[in-house]
Amino acid sequence: MTNKIKTTAPVSSVGADGEQPNMKNHTEIITNETAKNNLQATNCPEKSGRGGGLQTVSMTELYDTVYPPRTPVVEGFLYSGTYLFVGAPKVGKSFFMGQLAYHVAMGLPLWNYPVRKGTVLYLALEDDYARLQRRLSVMFGVECADNLFFATQAKTLNEGLDGELEGFIKEHKDARLIIIDTLQKVREVGGDRYSYSSDYEIVTKLKSFSDKYGVCLLVVHHTRKLESEDSFDMISGTNGLLGAADGAFIMHKKKRTDNTAVMDIVGRDQPD
Repeated sequence: MTNKIKTTAPVSSVGADGEQPNMKNHTEIITNETAKNNLQATNCPEKSGRGGGLQTVSMTELYDTVYPPRTPVVEGFLYSGTYLFVGAPKVGKSFFMGQLAYHVAMGLPLWNYPVRKGTVLYLALEDDYARLQRRLSVMFGVECADNLFFATQAKTLNEGLDGELEGFIKEHKDARLIIIDTLQKVREVGGDRYSYSSDYEIVTKLKSFSDKYGVCLLVVHHTRKLESEDSFDMISGTNGLLGAADGAFIMHKKKRTDNTAVMDIVGRDQPD
């Protein structure tokens, strides 16, 4: 089952005041912050391996342990963790990233999904500030969010991107969403950069960071040219990218100039 969402294309305003249709709205969500995952769970003991061996937990201990739920950014849609947002070039990804960033910064509902307000960092690494200004003014007019920050340059992962992001989070304690647009701009350059192990490793590094600080890292990426019956097989690179991520969003259109797009969603914490 696929949750299909229509979103606006770059040619029209996608301002916060516009209602956008939701083709299928799920009400049953795997992760629910207001409820405990195990009602019978009463404690959260620390586990350790005996004598430096393999750390294990019994099924009984697992059931008796309280684990904190993942914090939603957009309830039922996007949670803390590392996610891929994938689409063909010029299909409207950056416009939707701008809309999502604005809604989270302002705490405005996205379609029918409640949003938890927080500081947002948008690494628009394929843009410049003049283009960002034009795009945002078309989308939102003069309405501004003082907790939405942009950067058009950043280090790669092997140069110290995690340190830059860590500094931002320490300065903005309520940071909730970090958008990296695009993955190619921050990945290490190497001879095996398109191997499964390399793809898995780069997303694992990002996921370790998002899990450590309880934020959402949304990484923009491109599709490959070859068509596939499974839209997620169209993610450029190997299966290591999707395998290591908490989920993925695929935006696609029948025609690049269409005014609507379909979004396919798969993830560990939200319904497909």
